[in-house]
Amino acid sequence: MRTRVLGRTSITVSEIGFGCWGIGGMVPGASYGRTDDATSLAALKRAADLGVTFFDTAEAYGNGHSETLLGQAFGRRDGIIIATKAGHEDFSKQPDFSPAGIRAGVDRSLQRLKRERIDLLQLHNPTADILRADPDIVETLRDLERAGKVRAYGISTKAPAEAVTAIREFSFPVVQVNFNLADQRAIEAGLLDLARETQTGVIGRTPLAFGFLSGALDANVQFGAGDHRANWSRERIKEWVEAGRSFTHRIAERDRQSPALIALRFCLSYPEIGTVIPGMLKPEEVEENVRASAAGSLSSADLEGIRRVYDQSSFASSKIATPGRSKT
Repeated sequence: MRTRVLGRTSITVSEIGFGCWGIGGMVPGASYGRTDDATSLAALKRAADLGVTFFDTAEAYGNGHSETLLGQAFGRRDGIIIATKAGHEDFSKQPDFSPAGIRAGVDRSLQRLKRERIDLLQLHNPTADILRADPDIVETLRDLERAGKVRAYGISTKAPAEAVTAIREFSFPVVQVNFNLADQRAIEAGLLDLARETQTGVIGRTPLAFGFLSGALDANVQFGAGDHRANWSRERIKEWVEAGRSFTHRIAERDRQSPALIALRFCLSYPEIGTVIPGMLKPEEVEENVRASAAGSLSSADLEGIRRVYDQSSFASSKIATPGRSKT
């Protein structure tokens, strides 16, 4: 497993991280449905065994259950980097980005994670207006860092354009955004260029586009109770299935690699991306996804071809809305 330094922080992370939303289990409309804790723990262990060092969670994932599983799996284990998020205790409640709310969330997360310090604390999708209205929000993050409760801090945003604002106006050292073959707004918005100029760490969220770039879903897929994708229209599901095929079919056949590997290699082809965090529920999914690091970047010719497909496609995310984004 190759590693990268996360921007101007001192944190070294595995190129393939572990997105921990799914292992939080059933939360109606805000999860991937029911999960089995034993299987989730086996997936976490397998990931660590294969060199995954970065695990991204949030207090709201499973209403704390995702953090609890990470604490059970790793506790204070050395070499494991855990990132979590503050501001949403529960997706069914209004967010609380007040300094007191952030501090209380950190204390709850530390207890569940069985740790004395959070490696990376991210604000969970606040708008720029929220940050502008209360300068103490960002100052609270700095205070937590100075106090040693947080090693580094950052922000998760709903859209890459918001991440650009977070860097320009508030100097966040790490940002988390959606980035995948079918959602290249991080390039369009100039985020990757800005990250390179400012040495800002970028975490690529949804690199497999909610599973639609994995090659495992077809247009007739039916999602179970509690899975947020069950709320998508059949037309939207068809568009995203077609997205996966359009981008990965030729390269996957030529390189004899799975669509998931091509999708992850695309993200890792951009050095500004510190790590990508596909959601993984089973050990076999972990084993598949970690292969992308050793496979390396796509060629410049492949990247140019992908860009042409993206520019000509109706599912390009600058042209259609991507559902499910607000919860991540």
